[in-house]
Amino acid sequence: MCASLGTPMIEVEHLTRIFRTYKKQPGFWAGVKGLFSRKFDETAAAKDISFSIAEGEFVGFLGPNGAGKTTTLKMLSGLIFPTSGKARVAGFDPTKRENAYRRIFALVLGQKNQLWWDLPAIESFALLRAIYGLEEAAYKATLDELVALLGVSEKLNVMVRELSLGERMKMELIAALIHRPKVLFLDEPTIGLDVVSQRAVRLFLRDYNRRHRVTIILTSHYMADIKELCERVIVIHKGSKIYDGALDRLEAGSDSKKKIVRFVPKDAGFPETWRSRFGDTSRGPDGTFTLRVPSDDVVAVAQEVLATGPVADITIEDVPLEDIIAELFQSR
Repeated sequence: MCASLGTPMIEVEHLTRIFRTYKKQPGFWAGVKGLFSRKFDETAAAKDISFSIAEGEFVGFLGPNGAGKTTTLKMLSGLIFPTSGKARVAGFDPTKRENAYRRIFALVLGQKNQLWWDLPAIESFALLRAIYGLEEAAYKATLDELVALLGVSEKLNVMVRELSLGERMKMELIAALIHRPKVLFLDEPTIGLDVVSQRAVRLFLRDYNRRHRVTIILTSHYMADIKELCERVIVIHKGSKIYDGALDRLEAGSDSKKKIVRFVPKDAGFPETWRSRFGDTSRGPDGTFTLRVPSDDVVAVAQEVLATGPVADITIEDVPLEDIIAELFQSR
């Protein structure tokens, strides 16, 4: 879980990034006119974002596709420049791209590879050792620890192209952490992985964060990643920050005060058009009724259902975090 608050490691103030794209008009003469008078569309990928993250925190960075998550991480990494605003990471200004800064952070993009595709991962690690100027003893100690934690000792000499997706992501994490960064930016690190690989990556990240107090920002569409790793989340929508706080407080939002009740009628005598008087009711193709009702009314709903007719099965669930966040987006 997240470490306790302490010294600020990441400070972001009014960070904004606007992309300008040429707006081409249809037709030949419009194209000729565009040679002399061009019109541009402006899109704010990140808009006036501010937050502070303490040393050792593990923060979830959430938002729908196109919200500006990756753009923000790239600005913090110095890969792109902000249009306005400023950021400091471990006291460094990312826009200056100083070598000293590059040594204290790492960026892992779940859909990008930094390892040589046709070489064993161990050779890419050796190259990174040379790039970072790591001493042999320190390099070996770090490599041995990471390999043991991720359980990939038997895969180090296998060509990267022959590794499974989960094995490749583990190697990518080793490559990112081989120089012992103080800050780690993770952009969808479990995307496309099977359930077993996702869990292995989550366990590793949680353990590594606790061992070394690395400050981590994690973007993910898998809510299991966020719930298991982060106590604090930052939510952005259309480039703007709309929530920054404890995950449990977000879960305690308006929709989480409700419960989902599902039940399957025991026989065909149960009215197909039945509706509860306590909340929204729907019926699926398989005959299962689903109700979203206030938590305080769960007992009354169960009594209402049983009074209507016999049921084969009934379950009561919390509203998924995904739905709570989706509701937050829709309210903006």
